[in-house]
Amino acid sequence: MRTEKSSAVWHLTGIQRALLLYVVLPILTIVGLGLGLGLERMNTQETQRLKMDLELLGRAIRLPVEEALLAGDFEAVERSLDSVFEIGRVYGASVYDVNGNQVAATGIVSGDLSRSRVAQEVVITGEQQERVRPISGVDMYSQFLPLFDALGQPNGFIQINRQASDFDASFRRLSLWAWSIWGIMALLTLTIVIFGHYRGVGRHMSVLKHTMNQVESGQREARAPERGPGELAEIARGLNQMLDGIERKESELAQSRQQEAEMAERLQHQEKMAAIGRVTSGIAHELGAPLTVIDGRARRLQKSTDDAEDLRQLGAIRGQVARLTRIVQQLLNYSRPGHVQEGIHEGAIELPKLLPSVLESVRHELSSNGPALKLHLPKGRVPLLHGSESRFELALVNLVRNAAQVAQTQVDVAVEVTGNGASLHEKRVQELLIWVVDDGPGLPEGIALEKLTEPFFTTKGQGEGTGLGLAIVDNVAQEHGGRLQLRNRTDQKGTEAVLRFRLEDETDS
Repeated sequence: MRTEKSSAVWHLTGIQRALLLYVVLPILTIVGLGLGLGLERMNTQETQRLKMDLELLGRAIRLPVEEALLAGDFEAVERSLDSVFEIGRVYGASVYDVNGNQVAATGIVSGDLSRSRVAQEVVITGEQQERVRPISGVDMYSQFLPLFDALGQPNGFIQINRQASDFDASFRRLSLWAWSIWGIMALLTLTIVIFGHYRGVGRHMSVLKHTMNQVESGQREARAPERGPGELAEIARGLNQMLDGIERKESELAQSRQQEAEMAERLQHQEKMAAIGRVTSGIAHELGAPLTVIDGRARRLQKSTDDAEDLRQLGAIRGQVARLTRIVQQLLNYSRPGHVQEGIHEGAIELPKLLPSVLESVRHELSSNGPALKLHLPKGRVPLLHGSESRFELALVNLVRNAAQVAQTQVDVAVEVTGNGASLHEKRVQELLIWVVDDGPGLPEGIALEKLTEPFFTTKGQGEGTGLGLAIVDNVAQEHGGRLQLRNRTDQKGTEAVLRFRLEDETDS
């Protein structure tokens, strides 16, 4: 972890590179230029100081040397020359006459200056001169100071030598120290800038970048921590608000799409119902009157004959007429929703009163050896449903009839209320469930619920079903805000059909 953090500090980002390129390096360059100019100025001053030192030495011994020459005391001249080694750092000193011939010398000096131009200039002009000349293979800086006689005429000159490298040695030492300090300060500056930028800005920028990478990779719930300098905290806050806004808009868009899909589905369903309604209205109109006539005449023939075979055939005719009449009625019940049927009024639906009559209606349709119909009601109060009781009864009759037609021994009808009880963590949804369970062969494998509730689709044999029973149940359930679920029983053979209705929370009203 520490290695990763260290690499993050010293891995230069674009901002850090720009900061170094446009801020730090210009500052260091300006400081370096200033340092170079300052050193050059100091070198000039130091050279002038060293030259001035030699000039002062020459002036200090010039008077004693002039007096010694006038007196012809060459030993005094040599003593004066020796004194320069005690006063200052020199490498040699010598005295010459007006012709450039050496009179006295000590240290590293030139032998004969009779042909030297600088010697001639000193004698002729009577002014001091300076030169850098090789002496004994070493570059020397020489000061030439004229000597005068009693009348003020030049009668010779003094040469004081100092090694030329002495003028550069002190400058080199000073430059070495100055540039070393500059290098150390530059390194410290770079370190402080890089580390300071990381601590103050870089690490927060890395967190922002990491958050954006998370969002890009699909983690839409990722949010940036709102910390660091004020500007970066504002950027993080703006990023989070933008992500929240996008999430909110996507949620609203998904809701809108879902609503559009539901509206399209309802419109398609209504168009289908309208088409079926037009067909069934025509069928009812065309078949209603003939079927009534056929049933009436068969009933009169039954009254006018005692022959058993005739009565059996007439009974069969009336049974088929009743079957056709029931099919027409089912078509009408499916195609006309409860809220558009005349004479239908919505109100409270009491299941403890409605279910026994439903079971009794289906029980009359069963033969003596048909399955038993059993009702299971919960203890206590059963919540009320609101809607069309006749439509609800129609759905329950179709659902129980379907179960009774395939059951072997028994059909169980039960009412259950789920979602009771308080919860500290979530608001539980209350639902009213109506179970219809049979012990028949069960649903065929691989058939979806949507297929089972399609009009005219049936799993029964030809002539045994119209395929409208479950379609009517599903249609009525949707009219009352519920839904139909079908599945095979897991404990034994048979089918479980359940109508689910969401109950309104009385505490919210």
